[in-house]
Amino acid sequence: MSKHFEIIVGTMLGAAEYVADAIAEKLDASGHTHTIHAEPNLDEIKTESTWIVCTSTHGAGELPDNIQPFAKQLESADLSAVNAYVIGLGDTSYDTFCFGAKEMEKHIKNAGGTLITDALYIDVLEHPIPEDAAVEWFDEKLANA
Repeated sequence: MSKHFEIIVGTMLGAAEYVADAIAEKLDASGHTHTIHAEPNLDEIKTESTWIVCTSTHGAGELPDNIQPFAKQLESADLSAVNAYVIGLGDTSYDTFCFGAKEMEKHIKNAGGTLITDALYIDVLEHPIPEDAAVEWFDEKLANA
């Protein structure tokens, strides 16, 4: 059965966008549809679709600039209809490893959304091509969905 996914991207240097594109290709191959949101705006994202949030962490543990307004929108949103996956990219040499993804998880839960499974935190030191780790993880989740 085909499902629609909303892929929400938080990126500064493009790595999370590469992950989103790789996940989108996986969805295409599996017969699902998707919309990628590189400048996410809650008004344009279907809450009845499954969300996949792919975000890096920037600076001292902040969300990337492009996803900060979206995160602010979530503070007053009703996400009770939302089921979401979260994929975080980070570097374990920083004590703020994947804080961007953790912040998005918090926003989704606080607004009543449901995380389908524990988030995937990708250490770019261990996985220099993070999209490979993300697709492998998501493939398993999609098969069990």
